[in-house]
Amino acid sequence: MKRDPIRIAVVGVGNCASALIQGIEFYREKGLKDPNFEALGLMHLDIGGYKPWDIEVGAAFDVDRRKVGKPLKEAIFAKPNCTKILYPNLNDSGVIVSMGHVLDGVSEHMKDYPEERTFVLANEKPCNVEKVLRDSGIDILLNYLPVGSDRAAAFYAEACLNAGVSLINCMPSFIVSDPRWAKRFEEKGIPAVGDDVKSQMGATIIHRALVKLFEDRGVRLDRTYQINTGGNTDFLNMLNRDRLKSKRISKTEAIQSQLGIPLEPENIHIGPSDYVPWQNDNKVCFLRMEGRGFGEVPLNLELRLSVEDSPNSGGMTIDAIRCCQIAREREIGGPLTSISAYAMKHPLVQIPDEQAKLMVEEFIAGKRER
Repeated sequence: MKRDPIRIAVVGVGNCASALIQGIEFYREKGLKDPNFEALGLMHLDIGGYKPWDIEVGAAFDVDRRKVGKPLKEAIFAKPNCTKILYPNLNDSGVIVSMGHVLDGVSEHMKDYPEERTFVLANEKPCNVEKVLRDSGIDILLNYLPVGSDRAAAFYAEACLNAGVSLINCMPSFIVSDPRWAKRFEEKGIPAVGDDVKSQMGATIIHRALVKLFEDRGVRLDRTYQINTGGNTDFLNMLNRDRLKSKRISKTEAIQSQLGIPLEPENIHIGPSDYVPWQNDNKVCFLRMEGRGFGEVPLNLELRLSVEDSPNSGGMTIDAIRCCQIAREREIGGPLTSISAYAMKHPLVQIPDEQAKLMVEEFIAGKRER
């Protein structure tokens, strides 16, 4: 049966949005040429009758003068975007990037860096976001705002509630995992997914797996750190430590949730550490774990991960979009427990990854979550 496309809007036409949009076209080309191709990076090629290329962008919001007013197919490659090019020749969707609302979306320190590395505000009047969402027939809005944009995240969440649009909150402002917001989405019958998207094979998911392995094998974890460096605007934005509170909470709780007895705060350090411009969208993660095994004999583990940061979350987001659309069709409102636990660092309910994956499979097959 032919399905209507899933119409999405993106807030923040940065590296993650660029990787996602390119990725949709990448899978479209591969899938239409070879129906049996291996869809790496996705849970399934088909979820609920939807392929990745059944997702189409109907609206986009940004505040950078190099993107606002430009066709989306050009804006995703504009500075300061620096992610890997997956699919350079996009079809013209006709979407023009609208001027969003700045609020707390741009940190003051960003103005001290070269234009090609940072945000350059457009001198435009913000659009009526709710009207754009309605007029564009949007089903789901993806929030890709910079870390620390708490007021802006709340503004777009409010717009979703008023326009009847689902929210997938890919950044660590706590909306979907906040019981007050969760109740409002549930009362309105609008499904939502969040908060703070995991990567396919990123620092947090690997750290979680290793912590769980220590726990399952009877090793007591005494202390651990996760230190990350990168050169994209995400890392530049996070040089302002005042914007990091929710990010640290999100990443730390994702790790602590795997332990029977959480570590004392002084024994766990999780979070972004420094901005290295020449790394661009490459993220380098350093993990150290110190524990005790049989006879309380000490053991230490160190790991270094290097990965292109933005494409690393694209598959998780495509899976979340399709699960969210299934929930809309089934008239399920509020936070989606399974896909949020599987795809997000800070869901309303933390669930071990292997159990969360099983729950997503059951949800796709038709089992209700509540």
